[in-house]
Amino acid sequence: MAAAQQPRVFRFSPVNQYGIELTAKYWNPIIDHVSRRSGVRLELKLGRTSADTTSYALANEVEFLFSNHLFNPERERLGWRIFARRSTPPIHGALVVLASSALRRLEELEGKVVGFPGPEATVSYKFTYAKLLERKINVQVVFGGNTDGALAQLASGKVAAVGVNTQLAEGWAKRESRPLRELWRSGPVYDLPLLAAKSVPEADLQAVKAAFIGMKNDPEGRQVLQSTAAMVKLEPDTVFVTSDSAEYEVYREFFRSAPPQLR
Repeated sequence: MAAAQQPRVFRFSPVNQYGIELTAKYWNPIIDHVSRRSGVRLELKLGRTSADTTSYALANEVEFLFSNHLFNPERERLGWRIFARRSTPPIHGALVVLASSALRRLEELEGKVVGFPGPEATVSYKFTYAKLLERKINVQVVFGGNTDGALAQLASGKVAAVGVNTQLAEGWAKRESRPLRELWRSGPVYDLPLLAAKSVPEADLQAVKAAFIGMKNDPEGRQVLQSTAAMVKLEPDTVFVTSDSAEYEVYREFFRSAPPQLR
């Protein structure tokens, strides 16, 4: 009798929103559940930084993503397909300081060191740094590798302010008991999308999508969602919902008018 065909393994790379350990702890239970329910095996592939993780997508080394780093025209031509997102409230880019900081206005950042997660961070870096460039506020840019790293630099006094995704900043403030204050925030955008490479067979994509969306109605899946949300201080009723490219038009609008160095 011929041996049963082994399921293909697809690599899943979520952008590094937290430190590597916390990012893995958040996503591994989710993709383990999705793999078992869908019959499509997903394995986590994380880079050291968010830029490293994004490089996997650009080099066709992964098949599934959780990322908002692929919306400029050149990268959209790679053909990644949006199929779901989390049901979180809208996120914003923001420039934040510690609540105890004396800084009150963006203009007071002139000449200061400002931290960002990394050069690929669309909401945390590109949205926020574009605002500084628009206001002609000159700062020294440093990268922390991820949002937790950048905020750790703020807490230690190495930077005066940090560009953040508000969802991640709020979670960090709760986990670390370090309140933050915003100097500026962008307009709202949806939480990051889940995407599949164009090489993923449609049947496999639909199975994976159904497993993510179905977690909210599956007792085990619901428990996984609640426990992982608690780790990163998301709302306990956070679930995955269907999404598509149209929900992310605001990113395309940004890149159409963004400063050349941020495109």
